[in-house]
Formats: sequence, C-alpha cells, structure tokens
Amino acid sequence: MEEIFVEAFQEKDHDLLFDQIMTEYGQSVLELAYSYVKNKTVAEDLTQEIFVKCYRALHTFNKRAKMKTWLWRIAINHCKDYLKSWHVRNVQAVQTDHLSHASTKDDVEKAVIQKDERQMIMEATLKLPIQYRELIYLFYYEEWTIKEISEVTNIKQNTIKTRLRRAKKLLKAELGEVE
Repeated sequence: MEEIFVEAFQEKDHDLLFDQIMTEYGQSVLELAYSYVKNKTVAEDLTQEIFVKCYRALHTFNKRAKMKTWLWRIAINHCKDYLKSWHVRNVQAVQTDHLSHASTKDDVEKAVIQKDERQMIMEATLKLPIQYRELIYLFYYEEWTIKEISEVTNIKQNTIKTRLRRAKKLLKAELGEVE
C-alpha cells in the first residue's frame, strides 16, 4: 500500500493520494480519536479535522517516511491538542456498538457475553490515564510494534514497554474489581 502512496505523491496527484489515505486509514483514525475522547460524535469531528490537516500538510510529507506514521503523528497531536483545550469539558459518554444479529439462542448468548466482555475491557481502558490508554490502543487494537509506536509518539521503546506493563496491571486491577 505504501508504494501506491509514494507513486501518487510523486505524480503530485494530491487529490488521489488524499482519497487513498482516507480509504485506507479513515476508520483507524476514527478509532484512535475515540480512544482519546470517549465520545463518538466528538471523535468523528476530530477525524474530519485530522484529515483536513492532513490534506493541507500533504506538501510537507517526506516520501522517505511511511504514510501511516506521518498521519498518526498528525492524529495523535491533534487529539492531544483537543484534550488540552476547553472542549474537553464537554459531555463525554461512551456509546456502544450494536449487537450483530445472531441466528440461534446460543449464538445470541455468546454474542451478548462477548459484547459485555469487550465493553468492560473498553470501559476499563478508557479509565486509564491517557499515557497508558494511547499505548494500549496502538499496541493491542492497532497491533503496532513497539518500534512503530516509538517512532510515532517519540517515546523510548523501554518506556513504552514499562507503560504497557503498568497499563496491563491497572486494567487487571480494574477488571478484578468489576468481576
């Protein structure tokens, strides 16, 4: 996929490049924004703002870098800026996804249990301080490597490992209280 981005960038077809970026990373950026703000509507607004910033900054993209890393740096910085702003005092409600339709009673029961478990884990994750929540999201939900996270967040790899261990410990404690 990176080759397509580089090719479109070299041809200076920024509209095509931007369409490809949105198609490839739109949902992931939305999920990242949601992990910061815990509100679907605000996350959607932030995602739009992130892509506007991305479009305006396409000319600054260094084609030696990975598009994903560049975009994530913009997204993370924008989310952090939002959290620092006065907007953070707005209502923050966790909205849940709807249960998929299941055909049998067992399937429904399993789906409900899985949904409840995912919801509990997500709620516990959202209670973590942002320094841990961001790393949990990138490592477990986006399945990034420690090295990739380090490049995007400018945090040393050993610090990331330590924070992930602490975050898991906090999650276990939180989930232990819930059970």
